[in-house]
Amino acid sequence: MSGAVIGVDTGGTFTDVTLYDPTSGRFLVAKTPSTPHDPSEGFGNGLAEVLALAGMEGGAVGRVLHGTTVATNLILEHKGPKAAMLVTSGFRYVLEIGRHDIPRRQNLFTYQKPPRPVPPEHIWEVGGRIDPDGREHEPLDETTLRQAAREIKAEGIGTVGIVLLHSYANATHEQRAAEILREEHPKVLISVSSEVLPVLREYERSVVTLLNAYVMPTVSSYVEKLEQRTTQRGIAAPLLLMKSSGGVASTRVIRRTPVETALSGPAAGIVGASFVAQQAGFSELITIDIGGTSADIALLRGGQPGLTTNGRIADWRVTLPMVDLTTIGAGGGSLARVSETGGLVVGPESAGAVPGPVCYRRGGTQPTVTDAHLVLGHLPERLLDGSFVLDKPAAYAAIEQRIAGPLGLGVEEAARGILDIINNTMQGAIRIVSVERGHDPKDFALVPFGGAGPLHGGALARLIGCATQLIPPTPGVLSALGLLASSLRAEFSRSCVQRRGRFDLEQIATLLAGLTRDAGAWLATEGVPEASRRLSWHASLRYEDQGSELTLPWAGTAADQAGLDATLTAFHAEHERLYSFRLDDVPVELVTLRVDAVGLLPALHLREIASGGSAEAAITQRQRIALASGMVEAPVYDRAKLGAGLELRGPCVITQLDATTLLLPGQVAAVHPSGAMVVREG
Repeated sequence: MSGAVIGVDTGGTFTDVTLYDPTSGRFLVAKTPSTPHDPSEGFGNGLAEVLALAGMEGGAVGRVLHGTTVATNLILEHKGPKAAMLVTSGFRYVLEIGRHDIPRRQNLFTYQKPPRPVPPEHIWEVGGRIDPDGREHEPLDETTLRQAAREIKAEGIGTVGIVLLHSYANATHEQRAAEILREEHPKVLISVSSEVLPVLREYERSVVTLLNAYVMPTVSSYVEKLEQRTTQRGIAAPLLLMKSSGGVASTRVIRRTPVETALSGPAAGIVGASFVAQQAGFSELITIDIGGTSADIALLRGGQPGLTTNGRIADWRVTLPMVDLTTIGAGGGSLARVSETGGLVVGPESAGAVPGPVCYRRGGTQPTVTDAHLVLGHLPERLLDGSFVLDKPAAYAAIEQRIAGPLGLGVEEAARGILDIINNTMQGAIRIVSVERGHDPKDFALVPFGGAGPLHGGALARLIGCATQLIPPTPGVLSALGLLASSLRAEFSRSCVQRRGRFDLEQIATLLAGLTRDAGAWLATEGVPEASRRLSWHASLRYEDQGSELTLPWAGTAADQAGLDATLTAFHAEHERLYSFRLDDVPVELVTLRVDAVGLLPALHLREIASGGSAEAAITQRQRIALASGMVEAPVYDRAKLGAGLELRGPCVITQLDATTLLLPGQVAAVHPSGAMVVREG
């Protein structure tokens, strides 16, 4: 693990690359166009570009880390291969039945369930049954199983998910089913629920296992191409991929459970935000990653993102541990239009990378949020160090013709309306992760990042009441930086429903010991030395007959009565904080135990920036900015020329390779030695 570290984050438009050389302390950033037809090509181009920028050969690289949207896109676009499922007799329609809840924004009377990735005709039932306590109630029907395997092979299906009843308590039936399936269908790719998600709830376990099978062929092929690209650049270092839980794992792990990369990019961004905030002395954070199509919002306590097992990807609830974030369709490419009722609507539809905003001159005709920023003077007319020219007259004309004219507004007024709507949409999403969970935004610093994040940070901070913003040194490539700051991570879970008064401490201790052994074995396989290993215990609890659980750290160092009592006390307190009440007289159920394993990688130590200089020397030009109070002449600063300790007062625009920052009147930005900018009011 010695040598330079490279992080590659593949986005829809650009592939962001960062390189950190621990020997010299150098930190380099590069951007190269993404290649949607083959994302590995953009990955390889990014490696070549950053190595050339560093004047370095591939042999000097110690590890390569990657964030990818391949699994996400397969799920969102329903482009996975034809797959099959093996289930216990009587469970063929587990996916079709699903759950009876309806998404909060859907109409109760018109909502229809989305098409399932696997139809019932591709689900085979197998005799045999395991009881919830792990005892075999009925032996596995191997004859039926072999016949099903032959039929799956005859159908030309090469990917299969195996989800048998209560396999989280006893996996022998699933393991034997996988053996027989491989005997009858040697080339098949298999996803086994007891390996992917050994917890209760058949529907959720089926969904995750199936999605894992659904993305397995494509992700496996993609990982193989990535390894070829690194070899072509002379890199023999380990390749690690970011997981949805905010840690990285080897390609060996990702090939087996590729669904764990479904939130790879957003997770890396949150890790990067945590790292930057810690360098500047902040730990209570609300992060918002605003790209071209979406905005991802998360809340961090003590510098650490929360993990949830109630996450969703598109229409599917994914109960794997993943960073707790909220995603909305709001970004720089969000389309603005006049509705049939005569109102102004912004998003969630997006112009995407192609055709993109009107000002990109790639064929876009509908105005976007980026076009509104350009018309108001929030953006310079040249981006990416002057290499990307924006067409301001085209953006002005589009807003005039499609928004301002129909609504009887001036162009600047219409552009401000576009931004007001998108900012209020984002404010609502921020409230979901903060106010609706018992947190006051005033107690947190807002960290806006992504290509469009720092343009909206000032307005959002005022809307939600945050007194402080933290603008990262490289906000547009923060996900790539987060890859460099990440650690190896894996989660090991088992369900064991127990009730208060009937808690079996011996079983709890046995399960935690087994999960701890599994975690230790994984860390050993990944080559993590003892001094770099970190283990933590967690328990999912609920009141009797509740439909969902709260997951909390195990409040103790041993699986004994004292640790259990302290965990129960913490559960009551957390339930009261979240829902304003507690039920001390109602039995508490222990549902699932989890052990998190972290393997610390060599730390990232970025150089502090030099102090001194003057703000005036960093001014590259002055441009007119349209504010609600009128037009003003504002300076445009080159962020690379700003030394530590300098202060900038809004209104002004601050440019850099990967993003543009807008300071509003009354806001003051202080340049921190870490390179971040701390923005406060007046």
